[in-house]
Amino acid sequence: MIAAVRAFNWAATPLGPLQEWSMSLKTAIGMALNSGFPKAVICGPDLITIYNDAFIPILGQKHNCLGRPFNDIWAEAWDEIAPMQQLAYAGQSTFIEDFPLIVDRNGHPVQAYFTFSYSPIRDGTGQVIGMMDTVIETTSRVVAERDIKLINAELQHRIKNTFAMVLGIARQTFQAADSVSGAEEALTRRLLALSAAHASLGHLSGTQAVIGRVIEDALAPYAVEAGRIKLEGPPIALSARQCLSLALVTNELASNALKYGALSAGEGCISVRWTAGRPGTDDAFQIVWDETGGPDVQPSGRVGFGTRLIRALGREFGGSSDLKMRPEGIVFEVATTMKHIDITDQGE
Repeated sequence: MIAAVRAFNWAATPLGPLQEWSMSLKTAIGMALNSGFPKAVICGPDLITIYNDAFIPILGQKHNCLGRPFNDIWAEAWDEIAPMQQLAYAGQSTFIEDFPLIVDRNGHPVQAYFTFSYSPIRDGTGQVIGMMDTVIETTSRVVAERDIKLINAELQHRIKNTFAMVLGIARQTFQAADSVSGAEEALTRRLLALSAAHASLGHLSGTQAVIGRVIEDALAPYAVEAGRIKLEGPPIALSARQCLSLALVTNELASNALKYGALSAGEGCISVRWTAGRPGTDDAFQIVWDETGGPDVQPSGRVGFGTRLIRALGREFGGSSDLKMRPEGIVFEVATTMKHIDITDQGE
């Protein structure tokens, strides 16, 4: 920018020819141009702007504005900037950290943050003849810190909910168990399913997970032979609460299938299907767990924690669920609308 300032036709601006500038102004401009820190010198009552190379990224597409009024360059943010410029011209320095401004970036308004100082420039008599703008953009750091706060808040929320869920699972498991060993086995299995569901959340946003991965992770501990369980459906993201509940129910269904249902027989198979409509509408969303080829299913008449968990899944989806004991195998269905589902382009 040193060469650009020397070559500029300053005689056509209110500042007049460069050789007629005051020594104080030349000194301030020289300091700015030779600085590695983003700086701009705002000159005279017309706010004529001279800036250094480090200031160019601050300007973005506004670059090539040498010699223009500062208030024209930052017209979109001038209502916020003007009071601080006026303070500097009144002889008071200003320092502000992470100041929010809506600025024009590539033709679009963008929220940005800046830490800057406006310092008065005085002539030999002590009169203010301009100001020095020293600035860095802090948008990336401010946004990162905000995201960290959101992540920490979400983490605390999830930890609290997880502890509550673990406590509830443990209490219900031991209340429904016939023996200590049975309770231990059931509790371990359910907690592993809960852990797998949390792992599934980590593959997407931490607050969502793709339905196919949730089901796959919940089934993984059972090491079922290839081809006996078929998953079919579009890539759909579920909320964290829906993911955890679906994982627990999938675990219960798989455990029952291994003990009494389709997976307890050599030819038994399970089909898990889900269908979806248009996002955010009253179109239907459905999940179906369909067992075939297993031994005849005989209802036990006993409603344990696992059964209650399965039947309650529909409520987590804002809809209903239905568990049918057919002779050829269990069919479990969850039905709701797309208003309660967040669909995504994320693959499985």
